[in-house]
Amino acid sequence: MNTHMGKIVVGNEVIAQYAGSVAVECFGIVGMAGVNVKDGLVRLLKMDSITRGISVTLNRNKLILDFHVIVAYGVSILAVADNLISNVKYKVEEFTGIEIEKINIYVDGVRVID
Repeated sequence: MNTHMGKIVVGNEVIAQYAGSVAVECFGIVGMAGVNVKDGLVRLLKMDSITRGISVTLNRNKLILDFHVIVAYGVSILAVADNLISNVKYKVEEFTGIEIEKINIYVDGVRVID
């Protein structure tokens, strides 16, 4: 972003961290998923490595976010996805000032919550 005082650059890692913290607050999201390409195993990521489950791309000054999530057992995936998209879109656009073009959600696992 260019301002009258200079240029502001927000790193993809910062956007991913913020988007991840918003996502895990959403109903039905257990956490972000980390996929081991070699083994094909999916595991729940801890909060300190949450950004590995999120991909951020800047395309023509618009953001594209990819989320790899683990959802709670028994909830509607469509409802969870709609909630995630609306919350992340609103909060990330407000935080960064950059419009979101697309949010892709990949459900990589289901987990029973105690």
